Amino acid sequence: MAVFGSLSTVRSQLASSPAFRRAFDYVQLCLTPGTPESARLAAVPVDETERVELGGGVFALEQAYMAKRPAQGRWEAHQDYIDVQVVVSGRELMGVIEVTKLAIAEDLRPAKDLIFFAPCSEGSTLKVPAGEVAVFFPADAHMPSLADGAPAVVRKTVVKVPVVAVDLALKA
Repeated sequence: MAVFGSLSTVRSQLASSPAFRRAFDYVQLCLTPGTPESARLAAVPVDETERVELGGGVFALEQAYMAKRPAQGRWEAHQDYIDVQVVVSGRELMGVIEVTKLAIAEDLRPAKDLIFFAPCSEGSTLKVPAGEVAVFFPADAHMPSLADGAPAVVRKTVVKVPVVAVDLALKA
């Protein structure tokens, strides 16, 4: 089940896992003006992505891009990683629906932890302004990077939290 809202709200729901704590500590730095993390993300050129290792199998993809029109979006999901998506500047829409309601269109596993699904007009739409967090688990197909109005530049970090790290923390 997807979780979304302010960093403090999402953190209070998921921070029992050390992997999520690591992710949220990094996100807090990205959202704090004047930190090296915030400055680094602000410097990512549009249409580029930078990978940042955070330890414990957790990593971040710092991105800058033009949000796309909803008709250009694709449903996607991941099996091995949980996405912690955070808009740092700009705003976007993100679709979310259970993967069981979709048909697989393209399965790029195991080379990539990525599954694309056939178009579907159902699902919910999240409005995600700067500072908001959306967490997508393997059961959540999501359609990120959609323009909320006219396409505009979005700066975002997507923290990848290994499912196994969360599973192990919950079993401990």
